Amino acid sequence: MSKTKTKKKLKRNSDPTPATTRSRVRSRADLPKGESLCDHCTAKCCHYFALPIDEPVSRKDFDFIRWYLLHDRATVFVDEETWYLLVHTTCKHLQDDYRCGIYETRPEICREYTTDNCEFEDDWCYERYFETPEQIDEYADALFGPQFEQAGRRKQDAIRSRRPTGLPVV
Repeated sequence: MSKTKTKKKLKRNSDPTPATTRSRVRSRADLPKGESLCDHCTAKCCHYFALPIDEPVSRKDFDFIRWYLLHDRATVFVDEETWYLLVHTTCKHLQDDYRCGIYETRPEICREYTTDNCEFEDDWCYERYFETPEQIDEYADALFGPQFEQAGRRKQDAIRSRRPTGLPVV
């Protein structure tokens, strides 16, 4: 197909396929009157779940968060002083057209979720967002001081053994 035909097709909005429609709708304001926002979305809400967790207040609490971050596709963030475990995973019932495969029997949490507050046009950015165990260690070190053995520090104050040294070069 030539570029000219593509431009005409997009200009007249005559291609009704979901992919083309989704590429045209960039914000809620672009939504054609009377249409569902879900007809224009790639189901962001079905590609993760976030659970509130207790705010860490001790080294041990931070070590639990470190354990979360040792798992693939897990991150932790803070939003309005609430800490969350975020698991990046796709619902197994999400279909290729971004529709729910069990819509009539979907869980209550999905039924209560509305497009009024969905993240359709949002790109979240958090001041405290942790993707690696090293990041949460550094944050805890900033709050509590270094956790590994140091001169003048009692061994029983550390919750883990010291960081391993590199292998000798022979």
